[in-house]
Amino acid sequence: MRIIVNIDVMMARRKINSTQLSEKMGITMANLSILKNNKAKAIRFSTLELLCEILDCQPGDILEYAAEDDERLK
Repeated sequence: MRIIVNIDVMMARRKINSTQLSEKMGITMANLSILKNNKAKAIRFSTLELLCEILDCQPGDILEYAAEDDERLK
């Protein structure tokens, strides 16, 4: 997939750990891990909105488009 999820970057900037974020979002650690590790095939706008609210950021801070030859995709 050519979309990179930067939740971990925003979490580090906001000094929040996975446990805290999953509790605030009301999702399991397993589901948060799927999002963080680029394993999700889709994300609901309501989930994205909640992430942005909790992490005080914009959707573009979390989601990034990468070129096909981008090393981060390997």
